[in-house]
This record gives sequence, C-alpha cells and structure tokens, in this order.
Amino acid sequence: MTKKYFGTDGIRGKVNQNKINGEMFFKFGLAAGTYFKNQKKFKQTAIIAKDTRLSGYSLEPALVSGLASAGMHVYTLGPLPTNGLAMLTKKMKANLGIMITASHNPYYDNGLKLFGPDGLKLSDKIEKKIEKLIDIKIVKNLSEPKNLGRVKRLEDANDRYIKILKKNFPSNFCLKGMKIVIDCANGAAYKSGPKLFRSLGAKVFEYGASPNGLNINQNCGSTFPNKIKRLVKKHNAHIGISLDGDADRIIISDEKGNIIDGDQIIAMLATRWKRKKILKGGVIGTLMSNYGLQNYFKSKKIRFIRADVGDRYVKEKMQKNNFNLGGEQSGHIILGKFATTGDGLLVALEVLFSMRKGTKASQLFNLFKLTPQILENIKVKDKSIINSNKCIIAIKKAEKLIKNNGRMLVRKSGTEPKVRIMGESSNINLLQNCINIVKKSIN
Repeated sequence: MTKKYFGTDGIRGKVNQNKINGEMFFKFGLAAGTYFKNQKKFKQTAIIAKDTRLSGYSLEPALVSGLASAGMHVYTLGPLPTNGLAMLTKKMKANLGIMITASHNPYYDNGLKLFGPDGLKLSDKIEKKIEKLIDIKIVKNLSEPKNLGRVKRLEDANDRYIKILKKNFPSNFCLKGMKIVIDCANGAAYKSGPKLFRSLGAKVFEYGASPNGLNINQNCGSTFPNKIKRLVKKHNAHIGISLDGDADRIIISDEKGNIIDGDQIIAMLATRWKRKKILKGGVIGTLMSNYGLQNYFKSKKIRFIRADVGDRYVKEKMQKNNFNLGGEQSGHIILGKFATTGDGLLVALEVLFSMRKGTKASQLFNLFKLTPQILENIKVKDKSIINSNKCIIAIKKAEKLIKNNGRMLVRKSGTEPKVRIMGESSNINLLQNCINIVKKSIN
C-alpha cells in the first residue's frame, strides 16, 4: 500500500500548498495524538522542535492545537537539531517527538519528521495507521473538554541536548587550541553548534548563525560545501564543519580545504572503530554510496550492505543486522553506539575526538579513491514518469552499456518533485552518455 502523506523522510512540501498548511498540520497533530495517546505505557506527552523557517510560526500552533485536541500534553522546544529532538523524546519518556523541518530544502518548503518513544523514526506500518486517522472526520478524534492536553514551553532544550552529547565522551575531552569553522546553514543548530564547541574550549568561527526565517540553507550549509572550504582557508582553521537546516547532515573541510563527504567520513569512522574494536558487524550504506567505498571496505574486510535511500532505512537495516554504523554520502550518518538517527554535531564530536592528540583532519580522511559519479536531479510534474515505457527502455539501454564498467541508479526523490539519475564509472565519457540516455527519456 502506497502512503498518501508520508515520504521517505516524514512529510515535506511547499508551504501553504497541499499538505503543508495550518489545516493539515492540525489534522496531522490530531491523528498522531490519537494514535499515541492509546499507547498506555507512556505519559501521553508529545514534544515539538523546529528549524528556523518563517513558516514554523504558523504551522507549529496548528500542530500543537491538533495534539492538545487529541488529549496529548505538549512541550514546545523551539529551534533544535533533529537528533536533539529524538534524544529528548527518549530522555523525557514522551510518546511522540515531532520535528517541524524540511531539512536541506529552501525556506519555502516545510514538513514533519516523527519519532516514537524509543527515539526512532516511525515505521511505515505506524505511518500508515496515522494516515488512516488523518482522513477520519475530525469530530471522531476530538477529546472531551476535560481531557484536553496542556501546552508548555521548555526553554533549556539546547542545553539538555548539549549535555547528552558531551556525556558520550570522557569528561576530560578538551578542544583547547583548536580552531573550528562551523556553518550552521542558518538552521536548527545555530545556537547549539557554536555553544557546544566553545564549551569544550575551541576557538569557533561561526557562520550561517543569523537566521531570519528566509535564509535557511541559502548559499550556505552542507549543500554549499565550497563555502566551508573558503572559510577554513580564511581563518587558517584546523577543520570546517558544515551542517544542513535541521543539522542531521554533516560535510567537512579538512585544514587544506579538501571537501570530505559522508562516504569519506564513514570510511574513517569504520576504520577507526574496527581498530578500536568497537565496530559492530559492519557498515550500512545506501544505493547512493560510492562504489569506491564498497571496494575500500572489501579490502579492509569490513562488511558492507546497501539500504534504500533515507536514513530511516539505514537505521532499520542497522537494527536488522545488528550493525552500529551506517549512513549516506549526503552526510546523514548514524552512530548507533550513541544515537538513533543522523546527527551532524555528534559526528563532528567523534571526528574531533580522533584529532584531540594533534592529528590533522587531512591525515584522517581520503582513505579511498572515489569512483567518478554523476548525479542529475530532474524536476518533473509527475515522478511516476520513470515507470513509462520510454523511460524503462532508456534505463535498460543505459544499464546494458555501463555493465561491468560501473552502475546506474534511477529513482524518485522521496522529498521533492524530482527524479534522481545517478551513474558511476571510471569511464567518464561512457558515464555521461548513459546519464544523457536516461535524461532524454524524462525531459
């Protein structure tokens, strides 16, 4: 059964259109609250955090109203990274955590990411149950007046999150003498990111930390890595850390200005964890993980399994195989030893911990050679175009051409009206030709 509202990572879309508006957020809150208030072992409590989009001011009250109308007590946390919300959902023993965000998308998009009491993103099964409740007449889910939920603001959510992060490391962990550039993407980590690193003694140069509601991800953050590269050189910093709008992604620049993507970060972490004997099972990547990463793990005798794109699917496969490390090329990285979902600041701490004795960032990374990869994102009116005969024939033709010399992957975006075409091969001309064959069948 195809889901009506939820995509690969919650609900996302353009504000005040279709499902991203006050009316729908009330319905989402009412439906989610109705489902979770019946989970008796918890406190009938929901907590809500958000990124810095202007639309959060109109969507959050509607969501709160829906939850309270269902009889759920609600805590609002304000701007907070997504994994901070996940961690506090578990810590506070809430039934439900909701992050209002569109992650790396522009300001005019928004959405929801939902977490259960275990701090994990909701399964497809639970999302489908909530969808059924969304489409029921509102009056059927409304609580009696005496059973309405209460709403309270929690002012110290970022401090609580920082405290949890730091507890994962030795109390003597110190970054004194280290110069760090951080690009917060004018998003959810604009407070917690700089504060965290300063609290550990680092000299911090902060950028993308002046959100105005409209500048989230605008020419900054993990989707614009050239900015952190320039800033590292400008400040002669030891490392640059670039986050996205809800801070669940990280891209790094080493001290030489080399951009380190998620695959290279995962390679470093897996190698280090294996050496320290804390790597459990192996590593989960995705269909988008670079072929060079797969070959590197093979050479190091580290098990590597691909999951569908989306950190929720990575986490599900980590659980199934009992692995404690997984992630995506985009910088979604899950440290299963510490967290239930991607966390850019947590990954940054793990990298910085590896550098604490004077190791340079450039010495940690670039452990394997990336197989050349081309990714084309094609805007479409209807993503099901990839199921048309014309497109299917083109994909088969491209796959036949590149066989034994690389690979092709064509998929619908789970979060945007786009078809994503990815190809990998050391033969650049062949790769571009195969990409073009598929591209022409979509345009």
